[in-house]
Amino acid sequence: MRARAIALLLPLALLAGAWGSQLIGGLQPCEMCHWQRWPHYAAVVAAALAFVVPGRSIRLTLVVGAAALIAVSGMIGVFHAGVEYHWWQGVTACSTSVSGVGISTDEMLRRILAAPVVRCDAAQWRLFGISLAGFNAIFSLGGAMVIAALIRGRR
Repeated sequence: MRARAIALLLPLALLAGAWGSQLIGGLQPCEMCHWQRWPHYAAVVAAALAFVVPGRSIRLTLVVGAAALIAVSGMIGVFHAGVEYHWWQGVTACSTSVSGVGISTDEMLRRILAAPVVRCDAAQWRLFGISLAGFNAIFSLGGAMVIAALIRGRR
């Protein structure tokens, strides 16, 4: 039961932190930041389903899947933090999104030039020298290990 709760609450908390830093804190996510969010979204779905589906083995499979997805986000966080610290090169160019449906070429160019470019190799915020990607790596990988230990302990 605790593993299931952690598998649901951990990605929800990390997503709340990511969205809070964006919507309240004004930090704009780069492409690699978005990459870290997708496994958490999927983990929330898997963990939520583990609370409603019948059958112990199905619930266990969903919790294990959620833990694996949380770990994937953590591994992406490790990679992203390494790019931010310039330990290695990133695999993506910095990008921004500008909607171009139903607008003129001049307006599209104006929007592109006005849109913020968010660099993947520059942390926008750090605490104790750790970036948001680094914190995601720590909490996600640590949480996945706790979930695995709880599952293993029940067996």
